[in-house]
Amino acid sequence: MAAEETMRAFLVFEGLDGSGKSTLIERLAAELKARGRDLILTREPGGTPLAEDIRGILLRTDVEAPCDRAELLLYEASRAQHVDRVIKPALARGQWVLCDRFAASTVAFQSFARRLARAEVDWLNAYAIAGADPDLYVLLDLPVEESFRRRAHRNLGQGVDDDRFEREAREFHEAVRLGYLTQAREAPRNWLVLDAAQSPEALFEDLLKNLEGRGWLAKS
Repeated sequence: MAAEETMRAFLVFEGLDGSGKSTLIERLAAELKARGRDLILTREPGGTPLAEDIRGILLRTDVEAPCDRAELLLYEASRAQHVDRVIKPALARGQWVLCDRFAASTVAFQSFARRLARAEVDWLNAYAIAGADPDLYVLLDLPVEESFRRRAHRNLGQGVDDDRFEREAREFHEAVRLGYLTQAREAPRNWLVLDAAQSPEALFEDLLKNLEGRGWLAKS
């Protein structure tokens, strides 16, 4: 394994809405910067001007909703642009990439919840990623009931409404959670599953210990 000083990593954070992804990513970014790491923060769908436009189409509730296959293809178009214009160049520069959602979300949402064929979703993911596979997926696992509670609290505090996916029925979100946990079981070496019911501090400590155990960060 390369020395820590030259090490870069592509980390993806997944989970239901309200699981604490944004907070954890921001804390890790601050820690990495304090340790002298060069990094970028990005998200899916999004990350480039074109991909952000696609994000708007996907999440809006005041326009015609795409059919399931169109939805899948919009995600993959956004991802291909994101990978080529942002992720691959950053990795080539030796930067860490911290991404809020990636291909595993498409499996969870479009295959497990929308019930599109897993083999077709996997193929399209592979085509869009073009070899830019994450080094680690970090899943913040949270029961759907708690996700709903946190989301309602956020909406009330920020005065926002649910997006198109957040408005789906409970069964949809249960299927998404199952999709994440299934992928984690299929490739345990590439996944870290954290209990998102923990405090943000405990989540952060668990993540740091794992990154240190993998040799990506020196033990503090």
